[in-house]
Amino acid sequence: MKYKVYAVSCPDYDHAPAAIARLLEEMGGMSSFAHPGETLLLKVNLLSGSRPEQAVTVHPAVVEAVAKQVSRSGAAPLIADSPGPSGSYTEGGLRGVYDKCGMTRAADRSGAALNFDVSARRVSYPEGRVLRQMEVITPAAECDGMINLCKMKTHMFMSMTGAVKNHFGLIPGKAKVGFHATLPEKPRFAHMLLDLAGWAASRLSIMDAVLAMEGDGPGAAGTPRPVGLLLAAESPLALDVVAAEIMGLPTAENPILQAARQRALHPVSMDEIELVGAGIEDLRIPDYRFPAHVHTNLMDVAGPLSGLAARLGQRLLPPAPQIKKSCIGCGICQRSCPQGAITLSNGKAKVAPAACIRCYCCHELCPHQAVALRKGLFSRIFH
Repeated sequence: MKYKVYAVSCPDYDHAPAAIARLLEEMGGMSSFAHPGETLLLKVNLLSGSRPEQAVTVHPAVVEAVAKQVSRSGAAPLIADSPGPSGSYTEGGLRGVYDKCGMTRAADRSGAALNFDVSARRVSYPEGRVLRQMEVITPAAECDGMINLCKMKTHMFMSMTGAVKNHFGLIPGKAKVGFHATLPEKPRFAHMLLDLAGWAASRLSIMDAVLAMEGDGPGAAGTPRPVGLLLAAESPLALDVVAAEIMGLPTAENPILQAARQRALHPVSMDEIELVGAGIEDLRIPDYRFPAHVHTNLMDVAGPLSGLAARLGQRLLPPAPQIKKSCIGCGICQRSCPQGAITLSNGKAKVAPAACIRCYCCHELCPHQAVALRKGLFSRIFH
């Protein structure tokens, strides 16, 4: 069986409505995914209150275009997400994030509703590997179906964030901190994300790769990278396989695809995918920049050696968070740290190295780019 992934060119966001229409036409129209009388949750990526041009969040032009298509099908679109664990998941916090990310305007222009319900519901997923029960944001539990609107970005912890990872925003507010604390290892965290995506069963996933992100993503420290594409698929895993191929991310550096292979989930390679609208050779980006832990020469050497060598590399290579002098002591990093490794003293944040688990929530969520990533000796020598 071939899993279909659709790609269309979209050089800028002025072309988003026409590009979304072309994508959906190739897939049989929005009526294939949205039906009259339904409420469809548009699960957007709203990591933090960031301007659209920063490429931290899915662009409002994409959300607006999808919401209009949903409305034309007779369904009611509801824009929702739980931003990063920095205290934004309150009605006032959501309003601020929506305004800054452009979601308020997207809702006004499309007729979509914005979610302000910050309650949670406990749900079951017996098929889960890590999560068989979980608390999710209430609109996700009560909607008739979900459309997953994600962003193509690099990620300090998971190497990339795309369609599968976007479902982490279904976990309410600060509850995300607990997942980083109890699942500090990348493989188990990846299995948790696959469980979440499995429970959500999004009918459609659309990836905003018009202005993507490279470097030390997924937050404000990442660098916007024009790619000029919109991608879509019914399978979020298939969409991530294609996105990783475009970026040039090896499967060995992609925890989600590694976890999917362990579980015999499909697809996990381009051999299983039919790419509609373009050839993968034409879409690959040879110089896409990844976070510092990806593509390390030491790990290439350690591969054929003992497991001890690989574990040593994994321990010594990841960079450590370091607070810059530009820190204003806002406390966002402290509130988002799952280990309580960050304290505030004299108006500045301070990281306790021994307690840090290298999840990079502090780096990801700092709106002032005041968290640097200091490479250790081994990383500087071998990277």
